[in-house]
Amino acid sequence: MASGIFLVAAEPSGDLLAAEIVDEIRKRAPEIELHAIGGDHLAERGLVSPIDITPLSVVGLLEGVKIYRQVIELADAAADAIIEASPHTVALVDSWGFTLRVAQRVRARAPEIRLVKIVGPQVWATRPGRAKTLAETVDHLVCIHGMEAPFYEPFGLPVTVMGNPALSRGERGKGAAGREALGISDAPILLVLPGSRRSEVDNVAPVLLKAAEAIHAARPDVRIVVQPASNIRQYFIEKSGEIESWAQLAPVSAKRADIMAAATYALACSGTVTSELAFQETPFLVGYETGWVTWALARFFLFKPTHITLLNIAADDTEIVPEFVQTKFRPQSMAEEALRMLGDEEARAAQIEAQKKALARMGEGNLKSAEIAADILLSTD
Repeated sequence: MASGIFLVAAEPSGDLLAAEIVDEIRKRAPEIELHAIGGDHLAERGLVSPIDITPLSVVGLLEGVKIYRQVIELADAAADAIIEASPHTVALVDSWGFTLRVAQRVRARAPEIRLVKIVGPQVWATRPGRAKTLAETVDHLVCIHGMEAPFYEPFGLPVTVMGNPALSRGERGKGAAGREALGISDAPILLVLPGSRRSEVDNVAPVLLKAAEAIHAARPDVRIVVQPASNIRQYFIEKSGEIESWAQLAPVSAKRADIMAAATYALACSGTVTSELAFQETPFLVGYETGWVTWALARFFLFKPTHITLLNIAADDTEIVPEFVQTKFRPQSMAEEALRMLGDEEARAAQIEAQKKALARMGEGNLKSAEIAADILLSTD
């Protein structure tokens, strides 16, 4: 008889959420057998992935096409691992393209296994038709935003709202502790967050760093701190050359939230980190660039909102956080904006207030995402 829960997470943000869900499951039902495909966070819980998901850390439609064969091979391997484990429930966390393929394979081979999608596709921003596809494939959706649920009602898919995981973690950073960890007493701090994927380290981080270096040249009193995501830290260091001659890396021992809270301003790669910065009441700008084919398809055919940052979309699709995307993704432009903000305390305070209002719209009642997801996985619906 099938038993246990199998979690599948293909990207860093999903890996973190899956690991937090594992913690909650173990609190409620320590006897439950757990298996997982994922990364470092799940491995730290003793759930070592039977397959290497590193190739899946890409962004963009064209980039995805380039590794399509690998995606299919990994989806086949994931389905094999799941069938062998024979769980009662599979949790497919984030990563729409990969986890959908895994779900389809498991459904075809073992329809008795319950499939739960955790974090749905952005049907409110791109291709609402994905709602029908998901409803035909899984048994339950645990989504982030309440506004997603109506998209699935015509197809009868049960939906549970868990809120934003980045917000529900709820760890308020301590700026003083962050400064102590950095060895910076009262100088302004510019924080650079270069992304969590190798493709972002290759394509986005160098431009953010050039902007930061220009800021350092214009304002030597501003301390530049770079905080790469833990999963790509070593890769970032290998690719970044002599960065520590003009900037410093946030120490591994420092709490991420403390470093964010200590920052005066930040340059951020687009992603979950933007909500985390807003939660720490740190003003910032967003920089991003992807392949032109991917961008053209997304902008003209897929993506409905004008902006890409969720905070901006939540603020009625207005730019409360400056976005420097594609043709605007230039070091000098970002440096000029950051220097303006570093010199204007009132402007920083105004952006923080706007970010807080957007977060209130996104918070979904400050739900505890991992707890809600764990409850659904342990249920028998």
